[in-house]
Amino acid sequence: MYTTSREMVRKAKQNGYAVPAFNAEDLEMIQAIISACEEMKSPVIIQTTPSTLKYMRTFEASAIVKALAERTGIPVSLHLDHGSSYELCRQALEDGYSSIMIDGSKLSLDENIELTARVVKLADTYGVPVEGELGTIGGKEDSLEGEVQYTRPEEAVRFEKETGVAMFAAAIGTKHGFYKGEPHLNFELLEEINRMVSVPVVLHGGSGIPDDMIRRAVNTGIAKLNVATELRYAATQAVRKALLDESVIDPKKFMGPARDAVRELCMEKIKLCGSEGKA
Repeated sequence: MYTTSREMVRKAKQNGYAVPAFNAEDLEMIQAIISACEEMKSPVIIQTTPSTLKYMRTFEASAIVKALAERTGIPVSLHLDHGSSYELCRQALEDGYSSIMIDGSKLSLDENIELTARVVKLADTYGVPVEGELGTIGGKEDSLEGEVQYTRPEEAVRFEKETGVAMFAAAIGTKHGFYKGEPHLNFELLEEINRMVSVPVVLHGGSGIPDDMIRRAVNTGIAKLNVATELRYAATQAVRKALLDESVIDPKKFMGPARDAVRELCMEKIKLCGSEGKA
């Protein structure tokens, strides 16, 4: 069932679990994500970043996800992750995306609010919810790079009120990509933000966070958990292993194992999110 992310994350917030939001790079990853969520009876948000969309365009991603979503009973949404401009958000909406993020976190607060509010107004005409971000997620993933700048709760309240976002991405110490050493998440800040804003809170940089920290983040109010780097790594490792056999020339022989590896990892993350059986 192809749908927006609005009702998924709202239910997750109300019932104390998180919707897994998995980034996909190709057909096999999309197949793996949906297969895992069917098995676990979990709602799911499939995401593409601006970098991915240089490889798989918005209309191509939309066509694939819609075709598979319409053949399953679980809720599936296609989300633009870290939308880098108003124009890219508009293109994704025109091509059928059912969830949008505009990332104005590198702008000043006033500029971020202005840009995000414009995207929300546009998305409203399509009936599509918008995720915004305040503060900066650290690390590097795709073309995204930066140091952690923690979200200020009082600014989060203003941001929500003046933009009308349906989801709020908070910077509490997570980073894109794999962590060097133990992650340090500010759960007290997360608790305060979740208490002060009314919309569901999103955690970016979910790859490499220890399981107990993910569970604690979900228990502290995270309603959408983003996972990208770990999925790419699992797929790539499976391909490398398959290609050790130099007789392999059929892409199905190495992309199939990549799909299986991503599926297994998705099932593990679904359990941590507590979304099993919530479809």
